Amino acid sequence: MSSETVVSRLNALLQQAGIDALNSQIATGFEIYLSLILRWNARLNLTSLRTEDTIISRHLAESIALARAISSDVKTLLDFGSGAGFPGIPIALCRPEIAVTLAESQGKKAAFLQEAVRTLGIAAKVHSGRAETLQSAFDCVTLRAVDKMPQAVRAAARLVAPGGWLALMTTNAGLANLQVAAGKEFSWPRTAPLSGSTDCIVAFGQHHSARQTT
Repeated sequence: MSSETVVSRLNALLQQAGIDALNSQIATGFEIYLSLILRWNARLNLTSLRTEDTIISRHLAESIALARAISSDVKTLLDFGSGAGFPGIPIALCRPEIAVTLAESQGKKAAFLQEAVRTLGIAAKVHSGRAETLQSAFDCVTLRAVDKMPQAVRAAARLVAPGGWLALMTTNAGLANLQVAAGKEFSWPRTAPLSGSTDCIVAFGQHHSARQTT
């Protein structure tokens, strides 16, 4: 598939979902990012989705939908268990005003993230280790399809600053259990659909109580 077709396919998916098309500068970044994923995925299992079409429709389009839905008051963001960089790298590409941290405990995937950040020239930082070891709190923490999702949600919730957001990429059916895992400190004022699947959503939980100190 040519780069022009990549951009056309991605913008068509976004427009079908009611999301503005990418400008040429951001679109170029996504072309480069997709090329990196395909090249590294040939020797490292970054993602179980192997074809351009599925990566574009599920990973890229859905991550862009999330990036566009993040509140304008978010200045710092943690992508918890970033893997191949979804949704953190698309957020960094679409929302350069947000300081993005990509946390990934698997060394080879963290190495890919470092290479992607360098190649794309984005300001994101890579934390090569477990996100739970971070000492900072973030305005927004994102999670998508990580192992043991309820346990990960509990850990991620502790990294959300008071008043900040927990953004969960999940399904309508799976949301209730994850809301319970996040705890009573979170209210859930809004959800937004994700392009690529009629059942996939991002749910935004807001941390509404003062953080307890131990």
